[in-house]
Amino acid sequence: MTFYHYPTLYPGVLLKRYKRFFADVQLESGEIVTAHCPNTGPMTGISQPGSTVQVSYSDNPKRSLKYTWEMILVNDNEPTWVGVNTSLPNRIIKLALEQKLFPELGSYNNIRFEVPYGADKKSRVDFVLDGDRTTYIEVKSTTWVHGRIALFPDTETTRGQKHLRELTALLSENDAVMLYFINRGDCTAFAPGDSADPIYGQLLRAAISLGLKVLPCRFEITPEGIQYLGLAELKV
Repeated sequence: MTFYHYPTLYPGVLLKRYKRFFADVQLESGEIVTAHCPNTGPMTGISQPGSTVQVSYSDNPKRSLKYTWEMILVNDNEPTWVGVNTSLPNRIIKLALEQKLFPELGSYNNIRFEVPYGADKKSRVDFVLDGDRTTYIEVKSTTWVHGRIALFPDTETTRGQKHLRELTALLSENDAVMLYFINRGDCTAFAPGDSADPIYGQLLRAAISLGLKVLPCRFEITPEGIQYLGLAELKV
């Protein structure tokens, strides 16, 4: 099932990514443009200069950068498009929740977004489902791989560690879910990225032992759209 259809995309070649939010891309016409890179992470393995990419275009006069980098073609297993626009996963999961795509979440009658939670109420969880029990859901996009295993995180993430601690604290009275959005279609399993952040892996395993539910969701990315492929095998 395709959840998201991209606007018109323009192919090009990645020349370089720099200052986190900028990417120089040479379009098929030969024109070199600076595109917005909507990804704050290190983008391990998915920012190699010379790679084929796809960018979208906006004519919004308020935007200083008219192009947005949407995806990159990698060859870790077979040629595979990888989504780099980290603003999309939450939008897609919202649609999936509205259509009650994940039977693992049970029944619910209301969806709330960006709900304050945590000891100081300064964090915001991505989704809260109201039903027989309240379910808190945090969404993380992952693009780093080892073979066909998707890994998260690809760098030390104190913010991610905090989210796991806060979700774990909810488990006595609520359900809590870590939903990993596997932003590429060539992975069949998911594991914590222990080599990048061993503390995150320890926290995740501890949370699972206390009842945290993990949904490693596989998505196929193509220039036409994004399709749900089902759950990956969880390797913890």
